Amino acid sequence: MRARIFAVLALVLVSACSNGSSSSDGDGKTIALFLPESKTTRYEAFDRPLFEAKVKSLCADCEVLYSNADQDAAKQQQQIEAALTQGADALVLDAVDAGAVAPLVNQAKQKNVPVIAYDRLISGITYEYYVSFNNVRVGEMQGQALLDALGKAGTTDKGQIVMINGSPTDPSSADYKKGAHNVLDGKVKVGREFDTPDWSPDKAQQEMEQSITALGRDSVVGVLSANDGMAGGAIAAMKRAGYQTLPPITGQDAELAAVQRILTGEQYMTIYLDIRSEAEKAAELAVALVKGEKPEAPAKVGQIPAFLLDPIPVTADKVKDTIVKDGFYQPADLCTAEVQAACAKQGIQ
Repeated sequence: MRARIFAVLALVLVSACSNGSSSSDGDGKTIALFLPESKTTRYEAFDRPLFEAKVKSLCADCEVLYSNADQDAAKQQQQIEAALTQGADALVLDAVDAGAVAPLVNQAKQKNVPVIAYDRLISGITYEYYVSFNNVRVGEMQGQALLDALGKAGTTDKGQIVMINGSPTDPSSADYKKGAHNVLDGKVKVGREFDTPDWSPDKAQQEMEQSITALGRDSVVGVLSANDGMAGGAIAAMKRAGYQTLPPITGQDAELAAVQRILTGEQYMTIYLDIRSEAEKAAELAVALVKGEKPEAPAKVGQIPAFLLDPIPVTADKVKDTIVKDGFYQPADLCTAEVQAACAKQGIQ
Protein backbone atom coordinates (compact mmCIF):
# COMPACT_ATOMS: atom_id res chain seq x y z
CA MET A 1 0.00 0.00 0.00
CA ARG A 2 2.72 2.46 0.98
CA ALA A 3 4.68 1.71 -2.22
CA ARG A 4 1.58 2.48 -4.25
CA ILE A 5 1.13 5.82 -2.49
CA PHE A 6 4.73 6.80 -3.11
CA ALA A 7 4.49 5.75 -6.76
CA VAL A 8 1.47 7.99 -7.28
CA LEU A 9 3.13 10.86 -5.48
CA ALA A 10 6.28 10.40 -7.55
CA LEU A 11 4.17 11.00 -10.66
CA VAL A 12 2.73 14.11 -9.04
CA LEU A 13 6.24 15.37 -8.34
CA VAL A 14 7.40 14.73 -11.92
CA SER A 15 4.34 16.53 -13.25
CA ALA A 16 4.84 19.45 -10.89
CA CYS A 17 8.48 19.83 -11.88
CA SER A 18 7.50 20.03 -15.58
CA ASN A 19 4.93 22.77 -15.14
CA GLY A 20 7.31 25.52 -16.28
CA SER A 21 8.10 28.94 -14.93
CA SER A 22 4.55 29.72 -13.76
CA SER A 23 5.13 27.63 -10.60
CA SER A 24 8.79 28.56 -10.15
CA ASP A 25 8.70 32.01 -8.59
CA GLY A 26 9.78 30.92 -5.10
CA ASP A 27 13.40 31.90 -5.87
CA GLY A 28 14.78 28.66 -4.47
CA LYS A 29 13.26 29.13 -1.02
CA THR A 30 13.55 26.39 1.61
CA ILE A 31 10.55 25.21 3.63
CA ALA A 32 11.37 23.09 6.67
CA LEU A 33 8.81 20.45 7.69
CA PHE A 34 9.07 18.91 11.16
CA LEU A 35 6.95 15.90 12.08
CA PRO A 36 6.86 14.44 15.60
CA GLU A 37 7.16 10.67 15.28
CA SER A 38 6.83 7.62 13.07
CA LYS A 39 4.95 5.14 15.29
CA THR A 40 1.70 6.65 14.04
CA THR A 41 1.69 5.56 10.40
CA ARG A 42 0.05 8.72 9.02
CA TYR A 43 3.15 10.91 9.25
CA GLU A 44 5.50 9.05 6.92
CA ALA A 45 2.81 7.45 4.74
CA PHE A 46 0.63 10.53 4.21
CA ASP A 47 1.57 13.87 5.80
CA ARG A 48 5.12 14.05 4.49
CA PRO A 49 4.63 12.91 0.86
CA LEU A 50 1.40 14.88 0.45
CA PHE A 51 3.02 18.05 1.82
CA GLU A 52 6.12 17.65 -0.35
CA ALA A 53 4.10 16.98 -3.50
CA LYS A 54 1.90 20.04 -2.95
CA VAL A 55 4.90 22.31 -2.37
CA LYS A 56 6.50 21.12 -5.61
CA SER A 57 3.26 21.61 -7.55
CA LEU A 58 3.06 25.22 -6.36
CA CYS A 59 6.77 26.10 -6.36
CA ALA A 60 9.00 23.87 -8.45
CA ASP A 61 12.19 25.53 -7.26
CA CYS A 62 11.29 25.44 -3.56
CA GLU A 63 13.10 22.85 -1.44
CA VAL A 64 11.50 20.93 1.43
CA LEU A 65 13.88 20.22 4.30
CA TYR A 66 12.31 17.32 6.20
CA SER A 67 12.92 16.09 9.77
CA ASN A 68 11.17 13.51 11.97
CA ALA A 69 11.83 13.74 15.72
CA ASP A 70 10.96 10.12 16.62
CA GLN A 71 9.01 11.42 19.64
CA ASP A 72 12.16 13.05 21.07
CA ALA A 73 11.63 16.69 22.06
CA ALA A 74 15.37 17.39 22.37
CA LYS A 75 16.01 15.91 18.93
CA GLN A 76 13.32 18.12 17.44
CA GLN A 77 14.85 21.20 19.05
CA GLN A 78 18.17 20.31 17.41
CA GLN A 79 16.44 19.80 14.06
CA ILE A 80 14.81 23.23 14.24
CA GLU A 81 18.09 24.89 15.24
CA ALA A 82 19.82 23.18 12.32
CA ALA A 83 17.14 24.32 9.86
CA LEU A 84 17.42 27.91 11.04
CA THR A 85 21.22 27.73 10.76
CA GLN A 86 20.85 26.38 7.21
CA GLY A 87 18.71 29.38 6.32
CA ALA A 88 15.21 27.89 6.14
CA ASP A 89 12.72 30.48 4.89
CA ALA A 90 9.64 29.04 6.63
CA LEU A 91 8.97 26.40 9.30
CA VAL A 92 6.03 24.00 9.38
CA LEU A 93 6.11 22.43 12.81
CA ASP A 94 4.21 19.53 14.38
CA ALA A 95 5.66 19.76 17.89
CA VAL A 96 6.61 16.78 20.06
CA ASP A 97 6.48 19.10 23.07
CA ALA A 98 4.85 22.45 22.39
CA GLY A 99 6.43 24.08 25.43
CA ALA A 100 9.90 22.94 24.47
CA VAL A 101 9.77 24.44 20.97
CA ALA A 102 8.30 27.81 21.98
CA PRO A 103 11.72 29.49 22.44
CA LEU A 104 12.78 28.31 18.99
CA VAL A 105 9.59 29.67 17.44
CA ASN A 106 10.47 33.01 19.02
CA GLN A 107 14.00 32.66 17.64
CA ALA A 108 12.57 32.09 14.17
CA LYS A 109 10.44 35.19 14.59
CA GLN A 110 13.55 37.25 15.43
CA LYS A 111 15.06 36.02 12.14
CA ASN A 112 11.86 36.92 10.24
CA VAL A 113 11.24 33.24 9.48
CA PRO A 114 7.47 32.57 9.49
CA VAL A 115 6.12 29.57 11.40
CA ILE A 116 3.06 27.39 10.81
CA ALA A 117 1.94 25.17 13.70
CA TYR A 118 0.82 21.96 12.00
CA ASP A 119 -1.70 19.61 13.61
CA ARG A 120 -0.71 20.62 17.18
CA LEU A 121 -1.14 24.07 18.66
CA ILE A 122 1.83 25.87 20.19
CA SER A 123 0.35 27.98 22.97
CA GLY A 124 1.43 31.21 24.62
CA ILE A 125 3.32 32.75 21.69
CA THR A 126 2.46 34.27 18.32
CA TYR A 127 3.27 32.97 14.84
CA GLU A 128 1.72 33.04 11.38
CA TYR A 129 -0.80 30.16 11.17
CA TYR A 130 -2.24 27.09 12.85
CA VAL A 131 -3.50 24.29 10.58
CA SER A 132 -5.32 21.39 12.21
CA PHE A 133 -8.68 19.81 12.87
CA ASN A 134 -11.32 20.91 15.35
CA ASN A 135 -9.81 18.92 18.19
CA VAL A 136 -12.54 19.49 20.79
CA ARG A 137 -15.02 18.26 18.19
CA VAL A 138 -12.88 15.11 17.71
CA GLY A 139 -13.25 14.29 21.41
CA GLU A 140 -16.96 15.02 21.34
CA MET A 141 -17.42 12.68 18.38
CA GLN A 142 -15.48 9.93 20.14
CA GLY A 143 -17.50 10.38 23.32
CA GLN A 144 -20.81 10.38 21.47
CA ALA A 145 -19.89 7.29 19.47
CA LEU A 146 -19.01 5.45 22.66
CA LEU A 147 -22.29 6.52 24.29
CA ASP A 148 -24.20 5.36 21.20
CA ALA A 149 -22.48 1.97 21.33
CA LEU A 150 -23.16 1.57 25.04
CA GLY A 151 -26.79 2.51 24.46
CA LYS A 152 -27.18 -0.11 21.75
CA ALA A 153 -25.63 -2.73 24.03
CA GLY A 154 -27.73 -1.63 26.99
CA THR A 155 -24.63 -1.23 29.15
CA THR A 156 -24.51 2.53 29.76
CA ASP A 157 -25.31 2.11 33.45
CA LYS A 158 -24.06 -1.46 33.86
CA GLY A 159 -20.36 -0.78 34.44
CA GLN A 160 -17.51 1.67 33.94
CA ILE A 161 -15.43 2.95 31.08
CA VAL A 162 -11.67 3.45 30.80
CA MET A 163 -10.35 6.67 29.24
CA ILE A 164 -6.96 6.44 27.54
CA ASN A 165 -6.04 9.99 26.59
CA GLY A 166 -3.06 11.18 24.56
CA SER A 167 0.31 12.56 25.53
CA PRO A 168 0.33 15.32 28.16
CA THR A 169 2.97 17.21 26.11
CA ASP A 170 0.62 17.43 23.11
CA PRO A 171 -1.86 20.34 23.47
CA SER A 172 -4.27 18.53 21.16
CA SER A 173 -4.66 15.82 23.80
CA ALA A 174 -6.22 18.27 26.23
CA ASP A 175 -8.72 19.30 23.56
CA TYR A 176 -9.64 15.70 22.76
CA LYS A 177 -10.10 14.99 26.47
CA LYS A 178 -12.18 18.13 26.97
CA GLY A 179 -14.46 17.18 24.10
CA ALA A 180 -14.92 13.63 25.36
CA HIS A 181 -15.76 14.82 28.86
CA ASN A 182 -18.22 17.36 27.40
CA VAL A 183 -20.25 14.40 26.17
CA LEU A 184 -19.54 11.66 28.73
CA ASP A 185 -19.67 13.47 32.07
CA GLY A 186 -22.82 12.63 34.01
CA LYS A 187 -23.85 9.93 31.56
CA VAL A 188 -21.38 7.14 32.25
CA LYS A 189 -18.99 6.30 35.08
CA VAL A 190 -15.27 6.69 34.35
CA GLY A 191 -13.51 3.95 36.28
CA ARG A 192 -9.94 4.78 35.26
CA GLU A 193 -8.41 7.61 33.20
CA PHE A 194 -4.87 8.03 31.91
CA ASP A 195 -2.78 10.63 30.08
CA THR A 196 -0.51 8.40 28.02
CA PRO A 197 3.11 9.51 27.47
CA ASP A 198 4.20 9.62 23.83
CA TRP A 199 0.82 8.29 22.62
CA SER A 200 2.49 4.92 23.21
CA PRO A 201 0.48 1.78 22.30
CA ASP A 202 2.66 -0.22 24.70
CA LYS A 203 1.88 2.14 27.58
CA ALA A 204 -1.81 2.08 26.64
CA GLN A 205 -1.71 -1.71 26.88
CA GLN A 206 -0.21 -1.45 30.36
CA GLU A 207 -2.84 1.10 31.38
CA MET A 208 -5.61 -1.18 30.17
CA GLU A 209 -4.13 -4.14 32.02
CA GLN A 210 -4.02 -2.07 35.21
CA SER A 211 -7.65 -1.03 34.69
CA ILE A 212 -8.87 -4.59 34.20
CA THR A 213 -7.04 -5.68 37.34
CA ALA A 214 -8.41 -2.78 39.39
CA LEU A 215 -11.99 -2.71 38.10
CA GLY A 216 -12.58 -6.34 37.21
CA ARG A 217 -12.96 -7.66 33.68
CA ASP A 218 -16.76 -7.74 33.68
CA SER A 219 -17.00 -4.18 34.98
CA VAL A 220 -15.36 -2.53 31.94
CA VAL A 221 -18.12 -1.81 29.42
CA GLY A 222 -16.27 0.57 27.08
CA VAL A 223 -12.96 2.28 26.30
CA LEU A 224 -12.44 5.85 25.14
CA SER A 225 -9.08 5.72 23.34
CA ALA A 226 -7.86 8.98 21.84
CA ASN A 227 -6.21 7.33 18.84
CA ASP A 228 -5.97 4.06 16.93
CA GLY A 229 -2.48 3.07 18.04
CA MET A 230 -3.47 3.16 21.70
CA ALA A 231 -6.74 1.40 20.86
CA GLY A 232 -4.63 -1.43 19.47
CA GLY A 233 -2.71 -1.60 22.76
CA ALA A 234 -5.92 -1.64 24.79
CA ILE A 235 -7.40 -4.37 22.59
CA ALA A 236 -4.26 -6.49 23.05
CA ALA A 237 -4.66 -6.14 26.82
CA MET A 238 -8.33 -7.16 26.69
CA LYS A 239 -7.57 -10.19 24.54
CA ARG A 240 -4.88 -11.29 26.98
CA ALA A 241 -7.38 -10.87 29.81
CA GLY A 242 -9.70 -13.34 28.11
CA TYR A 243 -12.53 -11.14 26.82
CA GLN A 244 -14.77 -13.27 24.62
CA THR A 245 -16.53 -10.16 23.29
CA LEU A 246 -14.64 -6.90 23.28
CA PRO A 247 -16.42 -3.82 24.63
CA PRO A 248 -16.71 -0.85 22.23
CA ILE A 249 -13.53 1.16 21.83
CA THR A 250 -12.90 4.41 19.99
CA GLY A 251 -9.91 5.62 17.99
CA GLN A 252 -8.56 8.28 15.67
CA ASP A 253 -6.39 8.54 12.52
CA ALA A 254 -8.00 5.76 10.44
CA GLU A 255 -4.84 3.64 10.57
CA LEU A 256 -5.03 0.66 8.25
CA ALA A 257 -4.96 -1.91 11.06
CA ALA A 258 -7.65 0.02 12.92
CA VAL A 259 -9.98 0.21 9.91
CA GLN A 260 -9.55 -3.53 9.49
CA ARG A 261 -10.38 -4.00 13.19
CA ILE A 262 -13.49 -1.87 12.74
CA LEU A 263 -14.64 -3.98 9.80
CA THR A 264 -14.12 -7.22 11.74
CA GLY A 265 -15.74 -5.83 14.91
CA GLU A 266 -12.77 -5.58 17.26
CA GLN A 267 -12.79 -1.75 17.30
CA TYR A 268 -16.00 0.26 17.23
CA MET A 269 -14.96 3.43 15.41
CA THR A 270 -12.21 5.81 14.39
CA ILE A 271 -12.03 9.49 13.59
CA TYR A 272 -11.08 9.90 9.95
CA LEU A 273 -9.02 13.03 9.40
CA ASP A 274 -8.67 14.26 5.83
CA ILE A 275 -4.89 14.45 6.07
CA ARG A 276 -4.61 15.33 2.38
CA SER A 277 -6.53 18.58 2.97
CA GLU A 278 -4.49 19.35 6.09
CA ALA A 279 -1.10 18.70 4.50
CA GLU A 280 -1.98 20.54 1.30
CA LYS A 281 -3.35 23.57 3.15
CA ALA A 282 -0.15 23.79 5.21
CA ALA A 283 1.91 23.53 2.00
CA GLU A 284 -0.16 26.25 0.31
CA LEU A 285 0.36 28.58 3.26
CA ALA A 286 4.09 27.84 3.47
CA VAL A 287 4.59 28.59 -0.22
CA ALA A 288 2.54 31.78 0.09
CA LEU A 289 4.66 32.90 3.03
CA VAL A 290 8.01 32.35 1.27
CA LYS A 291 6.61 34.32 -1.69
CA GLY A 292 5.81 37.21 0.64
CA GLU A 293 2.06 36.62 0.71
CA LYS A 294 -0.17 36.18 3.76
CA PRO A 295 -3.60 34.67 3.00
CA GLU A 296 -6.47 35.53 5.30
CA ALA A 297 -7.51 32.77 7.70
CA PRO A 298 -11.17 31.97 8.37
CA ALA A 299 -10.75 31.50 12.13
CA LYS A 300 -8.55 32.24 15.12
CA VAL A 301 -7.37 30.08 18.00
CA GLY A 302 -6.41 32.59 20.64
CA GLN A 303 -4.49 35.16 18.63
CA ILE A 304 -3.32 32.70 15.95
CA PRO A 305 -4.95 32.78 12.48
CA ALA A 306 -6.26 29.24 11.99
CA PHE A 307 -7.56 26.80 9.41
CA LEU A 308 -9.56 24.13 11.26
CA LEU A 309 -10.81 21.18 9.23
CA ASP A 310 -13.77 18.96 10.09
CA PRO A 311 -13.18 15.46 11.52
CA ILE A 312 -15.37 12.55 10.37
CA PRO A 313 -16.50 9.70 12.68
CA VAL A 314 -16.33 6.32 10.93
CA THR A 315 -17.95 3.06 12.02
CA ALA A 316 -17.97 -0.13 9.93
CA ASP A 317 -20.96 0.97 7.86
CA LYS A 318 -19.25 4.28 6.94
CA VAL A 319 -15.87 2.93 5.77
CA LYS A 320 -16.91 2.51 2.13
CA ASP A 321 -18.34 6.00 1.69
CA THR A 322 -15.50 7.84 3.44
CA ILE A 323 -12.10 6.19 3.66
CA VAL A 324 -12.45 4.00 0.56
CA LYS A 325 -14.32 6.60 -1.50
CA ASP A 326 -11.57 9.17 -0.85
CA GLY A 327 -8.87 6.71 -1.89
CA PHE A 328 -7.24 6.86 1.53
CA TYR A 329 -6.91 3.08 1.23
CA GLN A 330 -7.55 0.90 -1.79
CA PRO A 331 -9.85 -2.12 -1.31
CA ALA A 332 -6.94 -4.42 -2.21
CA ASP A 333 -4.90 -3.04 0.68
CA LEU A 334 -7.79 -3.04 3.14
CA CYS A 335 -9.44 -6.34 2.31
CA THR A 336 -6.74 -8.87 3.11
CA ALA A 337 -7.69 -12.54 3.48
CA GLU A 338 -8.70 -12.13 7.12
CA VAL A 339 -10.89 -9.13 6.31
CA GLN A 340 -12.43 -10.18 2.96
CA ALA A 341 -15.71 -11.43 4.42
CA ALA A 342 -16.12 -8.29 6.53
CA CYS A 343 -15.37 -6.13 3.48
CA ALA A 344 -17.94 -8.01 1.40
CA LYS A 345 -20.53 -7.45 4.12
CA GLN A 346 -20.01 -3.68 3.77
CA GLY A 347 -19.93 -3.78 -0.03
CA ILE A 348 -16.21 -3.08 -0.31
CA GLN A 349 -14.81 -4.96 -3.29
